[in-house]
Amino acid sequence: MILIAAVDDSYGMMFNHRRQSQDRVLRQRMLELTAGHTLWMNAYSAKQFAKDTAPNIRISETFLDEAHTGEYCFIEDMAALPYEAKVEKILLYRWNRTYPGDFYFDIPLEAHGWKAVQATDFPGSSHACITEEQWIK
Repeated sequence: MILIAAVDDSYGMMFNHRRQSQDRVLRQRMLELTAGHTLWMNAYSAKQFAKDTAPNIRISETFLDEAHTGEYCFIEDMAALPYEAKVEKILLYRWNRTYPGDFYFDIPLEAHGWKAVQATDFPGSSHACITEEQWIK
């Protein structure tokens, strides 16, 4: 599976049971990237997407168990570490700032042998600069 997450500079993803931030341009970029491929997420994350915008979105509370090789998984409020062995690639979208956080992306990338192979900056709708990082083993 290909894991997608949005994080702040401290790898924070949520604070007080809410996503730290969201961005319309980032959502559109994710839909373009995953067009023609399955994009898994839970109901909480699916609320960000209009129902008719992406027929490739699959919603399940157990999607990390259900996802197969080559399928994309967008996580916001769940641990990734237990599924690391299934992950082929990680796409991190960095907000390039630090927000309050109480839930964090939990795969220690460098310590587990992940390597950043590409970083691309783009302007978002709510953030002047969002960085897309691609990580592989």
